[in-house]
Amino acid sequence: MGAEEPESVVRRLREAHRRGLARPLEWRLAQLDGLAQLLLEQRPALSAALRQDLGKSADESLVTEIGLLQREVAHVSGRLARWLRPQRAAVPLPVQPGRASTVLEPLGVALIIAPWNYPLLLALSPLIGALAAGDAAVVKPSELAPATAGALSELLPRYVDARAVAVVEGDAATTTELLEQRFDVIFYTGGGRVGRIVMAAAARHLTPVVLELGGKCPVYVDPSADLEVAADRIAWGKFMNAGQTCVAPDHVLADDATAARLVPLLERAARRMYGGDPLRNDAYCRIVSEQHFDRLVPLLEDGEVAFGGRADRPSLRIEPTVLTGVADGSAVMQQEVFGPILPVVRVTDEEDAIERVAGGDKPLSLTVFSKPSSRAAWTTRTSSGSIAFGVPVLHLAVPDLPFGGVGESGTGSYHGRRSLVAFSHEKAVLVKPSRPDTVQLLSPPFGRVKRRVLARFTG
Repeated sequence: MGAEEPESVVRRLREAHRRGLARPLEWRLAQLDGLAQLLLEQRPALSAALRQDLGKSADESLVTEIGLLQREVAHVSGRLARWLRPQRAAVPLPVQPGRASTVLEPLGVALIIAPWNYPLLLALSPLIGALAAGDAAVVKPSELAPATAGALSELLPRYVDARAVAVVEGDAATTTELLEQRFDVIFYTGGGRVGRIVMAAAARHLTPVVLELGGKCPVYVDPSADLEVAADRIAWGKFMNAGQTCVAPDHVLADDATAARLVPLLERAARRMYGGDPLRNDAYCRIVSEQHFDRLVPLLEDGEVAFGGRADRPSLRIEPTVLTGVADGSAVMQQEVFGPILPVVRVTDEEDAIERVAGGDKPLSLTVFSKPSSRAAWTTRTSSGSIAFGVPVLHLAVPDLPFGGVGESGTGSYHGRRSLVAFSHEKAVLVKPSRPDTVQLLSPPFGRVKRRVLARFTG
C-alpha cells in the first residue's frame, strides 16, 4: 500500500464522484481509450509482470489476458453511447398521458478486489464496467501476484484519471481495511470463503455486491462425442495457466468405455501443447505460490496417475496430470482443484451424469460433449453459471454473454453491456403533463362515473 491510507483514498474518490467528474460521456470514453493505450503501449511490461508472477509466456498472456481486455475495451467503447440512452417503457391507460423510461446512473465509488490467477484481466475487466458507468473506483490487486500489482500501481495512473481511479496494494489486512469503508458497489473475484467475508462487510452498509466465485466445473463426455476433438479442447481448457482458471474443467464424467478411449487422447493433446517434459517448457505456467503447490501435490495421491504426476517444487510446476479410479470422498473431489490435475470419474450413462450434476453445488460453468438431442435436458435439468456444448472456457470470449455464477459459484454477472449495468443503478423516470389531469380519476370522492372508468381500466 502506498502512502495514502484506504480511508483517505475513498474519501478523495467520493468527493470526485460528488463533483460529477466521471459522469460525462466524454470522460468515460477518454478513460476507456486510456486503458486501450495502456494495453497497447505497455504490453511488454505487463507481459513481463505476468511472466514473473505465474510463468506465463508472452503468447499466453496475449491470448488469455491482454488480448481479451483489448477486445472488451473496444466492444464497450463502440457501444457505450447507445447503451446509455434512456430505454422507453410502456405506460398503462390509468397513467396516460405520460412518458416512462429508465436511465442508467453511476452508483458512486466502486471497490474491485482482483484475484491472482488472472491478475491483469480480472482487475481491469471490471474496471472497464466501472469507468463506462461513470463510477470512481478503487482497484485492489492480489498480493500473490506482486509484479502485476506493482505494474498496475505504477502504470494505471498514467493512462486514466487518478482523481477518480486508485490502485491500493497490500495484503489481506489492507483488504480488510478497505472493506471497513463505505462503497457503493463491491466487485470481488475469488473463493467462496473470502466471498462470504466480502458479503458480510457489504451488508453493514447495504452495499450491492458482485461475487465471481468458482467451484467444481464438470465436463461430461458422451460415447457419441468426437473424442479426439473433445480431448484436445478439454486439455486446452484445463491446462492453460496450469489449471488455475475458475471455469477450467475440474473433472470429467464418462462411462468406463468412453474414459478408456478418452484418457490416451488427453495425454496426446497435453504432449502436443507442452511436449514430453512440461516441467521445463517455457510455454507452461507455474503454480502461483509454495502454499498452493503444497495444497495440490497431495491430490496426486487420490487416484491412479494415467499420465503426468511429476511435481517440481523449486520451479513450482506440476505436470499436466489425469487421475483415474478417483473416489467421490477423496480430497480431489471435495474441493475445487484449481491446478493441472484432472480426475476422470465414472458414471454409468448420461442420465447418471445429469443427476450427479443436478444434485451437487451449482457450478460456475458446465461443459457437455454429447449429441444435439441431449442439449435440452442438460440445459433445463441442471443449473450453472453457464453451459457450453462442445468446448470449455471459450464462452468468455463472447462479449455479449453474461459471465457469472449462481448459488455457491457467485452472484451477479458482467461482460459487455452487463458490465455497465453491474456498476450502475437503473433509475425509473416518469413524466406526466399537468393537463389533462387524469390523476383526478384515481382519487376520492368515487362516484358512479369514476367507478365505471376504474372498472374499465382494472378489468
